[in-house]
Amino acid sequence: MVALNFFGNRTLDILSKAEREGYGVLAQVCYDAGMAIAFVQAAERCRSPAILMLFPITLAYGKGPFLRFCLDLAHQASVPIAVHLDHATDPEHIELAFSLAEQGIAFDSIMVDASHAETDEENINLARPYIGRAYKLGIPVEVELGRLEGGEAGLRMISDAKLTDPEKAEVYMEGTGASILAPSIGNLHGTYLNPPNFRQHILVKLYKAFKGRIPLCLHGTDGLPDEIFVQCIRNGVSKINMNSWARDPYAKTLREHLSTKSFPEAQEAATEAFASVCERFFILFGSAGKAPT
Repeated sequence: MVALNFFGNRTLDILSKAEREGYGVLAQVCYDAGMAIAFVQAAERCRSPAILMLFPITLAYGKGPFLRFCLDLAHQASVPIAVHLDHATDPEHIELAFSLAEQGIAFDSIMVDASHAETDEENINLARPYIGRAYKLGIPVEVELGRLEGGEAGLRMISDAKLTDPEKAEVYMEGTGASILAPSIGNLHGTYLNPPNFRQHILVKLYKAFKGRIPLCLHGTDGLPDEIFVQCIRNGVSKINMNSWARDPYAKTLREHLSTKSFPEAQEAATEAFASVCERFFILFGSAGKAPT
């Protein structure tokens, strides 16, 4: 029902189709223009829908001009690509996103992250006013129920994880009015020091409750084995957030090639390194070839 309020929204259209057809959508964090270009090139080569994500720290650095660049790049691609603001926690970052939207430079979706709250009620109270304002600007919002441990790239460090309670999810989503749910199922931000222990039964229950209404998003994917991705998609996840998988090969390749090659050559090699990782996940997630012809 929520998605009907955003008819034609890129993010929700992409995720709704993925849920109906049983594949996952790669939502990749991009820190600079080279990564963004690489991501779009990879999606076009694979004929895959995709979501280009920015962290708040990148938005604060590049502001309107960089967001405008990413929006133009994504929206002019030959495959469906949305632009999403991930983990907007601090008021100044949310306000910046709203201010830019009022100027006509709007994300297709944002995440209002109040998962640091001590209770679900506090989480709702922190997130709901921002979600109401986002909806007036035509921007659907992702939220996190529970709390993921860890932190990365300027995000708030969390040390006490809290699993999502599926029995409380309906009340929580109704209370926030959000459109996308990121559950805590044993996933964490950053590096897994121990083998991941994902509670897949939580996804199964959430998917049963929200199928066709609220897409599910998987955070905390660094270093996960392929079979966990496949299982999460099978159990209802349609949006899969990624950061370091493609970022680190990009940075490593750029650094190594700069010692022997010109900057344009090094940048081209880094772009290809980033794109190659993305292509592997488009194939693994089943989204390759799913873009309309």
